[in-house]
This record gives sequence, C-alpha cells and structure tokens, in this order.
Amino acid sequence: MLKHISAEVAIIGSGTAGLAAWRAARAHHKHVIMIENGPYGTTCARVGCMPSKLLIAAADSAHQVRQAPGFGIYPGELVIDGHAVMSRLKAERDRFVGFVLDSVASIADEHKIVGHARFQDEHTLLVDDHTRIEAKTVVIATGSRPVYPDDWRRLGDRLLINDDVFEWDRLPSSVAVFGPGVIGLELGQALHRLGVRVWMFGMGGKTGPFTDPRVMACAEHHLQQEFFLDADAEVQRMERNGEQVDIDFCNAEGVTEGITVDYVIAATGRQPNVDRLDLESLNIKRDDRGVPVVDPCTMQTSVAHIFVAGDASNLLPLLHEASDQGRIAGDNAGRYPEVRAGLRHSTLSVVFTAPQIAMVGNSFAELERRYGDGGFAIGQASFEDQGRSRVMRRNQGLLRLYGEPGSGLFLGAEMTAPDAEHLAHLLAWAHQSRMTVAQMLTMPFYHPVVEEGLRTALRDLHTSLRQGAAMGDPCMECGVGS
Repeated sequence: MLKHISAEVAIIGSGTAGLAAWRAARAHHKHVIMIENGPYGTTCARVGCMPSKLLIAAADSAHQVRQAPGFGIYPGELVIDGHAVMSRLKAERDRFVGFVLDSVASIADEHKIVGHARFQDEHTLLVDDHTRIEAKTVVIATGSRPVYPDDWRRLGDRLLINDDVFEWDRLPSSVAVFGPGVIGLELGQALHRLGVRVWMFGMGGKTGPFTDPRVMACAEHHLQQEFFLDADAEVQRMERNGEQVDIDFCNAEGVTEGITVDYVIAATGRQPNVDRLDLESLNIKRDDRGVPVVDPCTMQTSVAHIFVAGDASNLLPLLHEASDQGRIAGDNAGRYPEVRAGLRHSTLSVVFTAPQIAMVGNSFAELERRYGDGGFAIGQASFEDQGRSRVMRRNQGLLRLYGEPGSGLFLGAEMTAPDAEHLAHLLAWAHQSRMTVAQMLTMPFYHPVVEEGLRTALRDLHTSLRQGAAMGDPCMECGVGS
C-alpha cells in the first residue's frame, strides 16, 4: 500500500551535499525529508578523499625510506606488508565513515526514507513502490558514479574502479590504470611507491586537471620518472587471460609492446547520478549530458523550486564544493520562494601526488577565453633550485601565476610543487580577498621555506604586469614549454 507524505523540502541523497542541504533546510522548516537509495556515508569517507589519502600516506612513508640514502642514511631492507597497509587503511576508513553514520543517526527516523526516488511530476516523488512524497521544494544531491567503456565489462572481476581498490586485503603485483586524471594519478603513484608495477594510459594527451600546457608538461615529466605514463596511448588489445589481463600497446618508439597485469583500474571519469530520476517528466533545462543546468550562485534549476547540489550538479566534484553547494541549495529550498545567492569560495583544488598538483582561482584556459591569447600577465617559478625544496630533496615542479594588466589583480594559478596544498591555500585566500599582486608582495615570507618560491613567482608576475602581458619563459627545470 502506497504511503503518502507531505514535506516542505525533499532532499534526494545523503552524501556530503545532501547532509549540508538537510542542515540548511532544517533551519527553516521542520518537515524536511531525506531520501537515500544506497548505504549511508559520503563518497569522501567511503571511497574518496580519506581512503585514498590513507593509501598515499603509506606510499609516502615507503618513498621516504627509499630516499634516505640521499641524505647519507641507510635504513636497511624495505619491507612492505600489503596486508598491514590495507588493514590500517580499512580500519581508519571505517572510523571516518563512522563519524558520518553518527551524523545520519542523529536525524530522526521519520525524516529519513530508504529507497530509489524518481519524479512523477514537479512536486511529486515516488520512492520505490512504497511512498509518494508531495514536496514544495526538492534538492537533488544524488552524487556521481564511475564510468568506463561498456566492452571493458568482459574483463569481469579483473576490471576495478577506485572504490574496489579500498576493499583489497593485499596489494597486487601489477595494475594498468586507465585515466591519468586526479583519481588515476593519485592511485597510480601510490601503488607504484608501495611496490606494485604500474602502467598508466590516457587518451588525448592530457595529464591531471591542468589547463596550462607548461605546468602539465612539467608534471608529466616528473611522474614519468617514476612509472610508465602515456597520456595519449594507443592500446591495441586488452583481453582477459585467466586471472590476469593481457594488454598490447604501441610504445614511444612506435613498437608494439605487451604486458600482463593482475587488474585494470578504470579511472576514466564520473557521471552524475541523475539518469534514473525520470527527469523526462519535468520541463527542466538540461545540458548535453542530461544534467539539469543550475545557477552556480543559487543552485536553482529552470524549475524554480528544484535545486541541485554536489557531484550531481556536474560543476566541481570536490568535497568542499559539495558542502558549499548543499548549504546554498538547502537554504534556498528552505526559504523558497525567496532565493539568495550563496557565498561561493574561490576555486581551490589539490591533487595529492608528489610533487603535488594544485589549481586556484581562474584557470589558464578560462583566462585565455576571457582575455585572449597573451591578454593577461604570467609569472612563474621553478622549484629546481628553490632553497628549502633542495634541502628536502623534493626540488621538482613549476608554479605559474596569472594577473590582470591595469588593475594588477591576482587572477589564478596552476602548479605542480612540493607542498602545493599549502601554497594553494595562501593563493586562494588572496584570490578570494581580491588582492593585487603588489599587495601580496607586502605579505611576510619566512626563510627558508617553500613559500619563497611563491614570492619568486609573484615578483616575476609583478614585473610582467609593469611591462605588459607576457607568456613567461619556458620551464628551465625540465626543458618543456619552449
């Protein structure tokens, strides 16, 4: 028998965005319903940010042991216990998931419904075959899922997505990673440093999230010193062979090479989970992927009382972005029909490779579209001879900063650098504060620290701003970009 419920706000999804939307909407109404079709616990805690950083932390520890002889320290034989590595990862992962579950448990049962929600009309949701919800406003926070070519399914259990890696009891001996994006790079380098043989393949020549070709080339150069990485691979054959996978590909010399790996890891992208919501029953504007188009300031769709947040919005698939979007969507759903632009932070993204990768503010590609080729100023610094970086034997990377001629405003940055996460935070604060490059140069810099590399790049950018927009010099560290 169908149960009927009326709600002021219905939230589809209980991940990072859904929980943020719940808290914001509850500040306005008591009758808020949250619908979840899968296990409780966010992508970040279960299969994203936290377990991947646990794997990377173990990998970094092993790498530091290998690097010790460079300091005149000889620690003896390095032994990596894959079972112990994965046991710690899963134990700590479960602890983080537990915090999320505690948060969900604090929500009264009458405000939670388990099942798959789909739209019957603009104000009506059907949850499986057991509940009909009449809602004044709706927040879609259904997250995303990994995608890969359908014909790869023939590999059976030899094909994995990043979620599966964190369920391993032991580390395999070899893997092929497809997709040198954020997820692929983090997993690939971490597994390599933990003793797994790694081959990484991409399409189209793109490595990481970069849009600045010089920074991307520098990052690719350093990563290729550690493990096989072909960002524009020609894979000729991939077939299952018992409990392994055979792969034939064309190497850099144009010769066909064959490898056999234990697993293929698909890190080829993610798809917003909106295709099973029956959006066809709504007169809602969607993009070419079928995802509702949203106002990034309000998270409102073309159907005024429906909002989208988190990975489902197809904007920026990052936890802090999902939290911000959820808060804005939930607040506007709760206060509807009054809708307000929410606080959106400056764009900040970090990839935890070594050297780390980060992007802040406007990207190189965005600025090219806005100002045209050469219409903005660029300053840069290599970390090859940067003092503190050489002290730590982590002297790799390139930082490129962008500024606006005339106003002198700092516009954005792309970088691969030691401790880029800290540089990126400083730059994000400066960007959100709308600081000029001249103002940034009045800030204190200690010695000796990696941040002195930032000061070098700011000085270079300041010179470019005074002389007119310039594209910067080639990366002298790795010889790319010339």
